Amino acid sequence: MNCYYKKYTLHFKIPAGTSRNTLHTKDTYFIFLQSGNNIAIGECNLFAGLSYDDRPEYEKKLAEICQRLPYEKEECLHGLEAFPSIYFGVETVLKDYNNGCKQLIFPEIINANGFSVAINGLIWMGTPTFMQQQIVQKLETGFTSIKLKVGAIDFDTELALIKYIRKQFSEKEVEIRLDANGAFTPKEAIEKLNRLTELNISYIEQPIKAGQWQEMAKIVENSPIKIALDEELIGIISESQQAALLQTIQPDLLVLKPALIGGFAACTAWKKKIKAMQGDWVITSALESNIGLNAIAQYAALEPCNYAQGLGTGRLYTNNIPSPYTVDAKGLHYHTNKSWDFSVLQ
Repeated sequence: MNCYYKKYTLHFKIPAGTSRNTLHTKDTYFIFLQSGNNIAIGECNLFAGLSYDDRPEYEKKLAEICQRLPYEKEECLHGLEAFPSIYFGVETVLKDYNNGCKQLIFPEIINANGFSVAINGLIWMGTPTFMQQQIVQKLETGFTSIKLKVGAIDFDTELALIKYIRKQFSEKEVEIRLDANGAFTPKEAIEKLNRLTELNISYIEQPIKAGQWQEMAKIVENSPIKIALDEELIGIISESQQAALLQTIQPDLLVLKPALIGGFAACTAWKKKIKAMQGDWVITSALESNIGLNAIAQYAALEPCNYAQGLGTGRLYTNNIPSPYTVDAKGLHYHTNKSWDFSVLQ
């Protein structure tokens, strides 16, 4: 058995705007576990500037894991909590290997026709015209859940875009969820959330920057809109830390991104905790290639969710790995009669 990794640069078809910056490329790492002609693949989705394990020794740690993995297998996961994206990649490559090296990560959810996961339609940041074009396209296509990233352009302009949706569709027809990526200050957050009240927003992710637990708790207590934690979960590794965060903030929802918080094991632990508080959760991708997206989609399909999931569509990149997925307004669909093409990784 042989194990190795490869760095891979994904190229965006259109620059992806967030409240932090605009992305043109995205580096990721693939980990391969080979036995004879069978090759399992997992994705270690390092997100530069955001991942807890974005540090100089990352590739050294990845090389170490590749040396150990053929002999230690699942034992390699112990001690990887500080490297959440590597944890995610190791989990995935092992599940792929154990299920026949066919990218069947959770085969129990795949029937003769495949499977589907309901997803939201994501509106990327950009000029008002660009954002409105995306909104029109999503609505005309038939999406009933729309997610807008806010905080990068003038707030009045963002309000106008949301009102544009609401003039055409009620909250029963189209769900609107927002993601601020920590763009608001604690002082302005409640005022902006109050202005959004009449637009029937489902929830807003991370209104202020992570790490301000007391300020976030005040926002949750006083907000007219449900608050979801996203970046707040990054780097919160121990059970005691997780419990303290939830007890302090009392959020309505958790946005769970496997590569950023420690794989499926961490997602499952967070889900258990938030459900005990009568809260909800959403599984969300974080600009993975189709390898990582496939693993997350299968995990998301394991358990019913009260919300459409925040999964990518596989269409962002010019050099993504061709996969058995299609996407439409009804969701992300895996087809058993379609195949993977890994030739771009050779």
